[in-house]
Amino acid sequence: MRPIPNLIFLSRWLQLPLYLGLIVAQGVYVWHFWVELIHLVEAAMGDQEAVRKIVAAVTPAGQAVAPMTTPSETVIMLVVLGLIDVVMISNLLIMVIIGGYETFVSRMKLEGHPDQPEWLSHVNASVLKVKLATAIIGISSIHLLKTFINAAAYDEKTLLWQTAIHITFLLSAMAIAVTDRLMPQPKPHGARHAGGPVPAEAH
Repeated sequence: MRPIPNLIFLSRWLQLPLYLGLIVAQGVYVWHFWVELIHLVEAAMGDQEAVRKIVAAVTPAGQAVAPMTTPSETVIMLVVLGLIDVVMISNLLIMVIIGGYETFVSRMKLEGHPDQPEWLSHVNASVLKVKLATAIIGISSIHLLKTFINAAAYDEKTLLWQTAIHITFLLSAMAIAVTDRLMPQPKPHGARHAGGPVPAEAH
């Protein structure tokens, strides 16, 4: 390659620190997950400090923390939904790290590996956008469910705005999927047009 095109092509490696940073963020989410899980288990066993922490964690900002000696079913459900939210965000991070690196930086050469993600075999920029949009909808659904379960703690304006934002995410994902479907799909490598010339070996 000529020097300038080669330099431009090599610039894709500047994204590597970004993906490494997302791996660090993944570690932070793992730590947060285990801290919340330990607090939940301790609260279920009667630890008052743990009860106070998980109740404070699910109480909306600006509201007084309700005194409790044991976590209520609603509090436990909100904490569990928070853990599920962390897992879904972690899945989103993995999708961005692996899919983004494979698509924009360098091939990982995982063909034949028993742990290769099923979606990675056909990933490209368009597929990655659709999958990310779907993951964001899932995360938004968890947040909306947490709000509805604890609806008494929120005003009507907050509920309406969160619902409107979730619908906006849903419509955006549908628009991305439709746009991707309407765009011409790249032909597989080596594919021939129908009715094209037949190689001499086939005669």
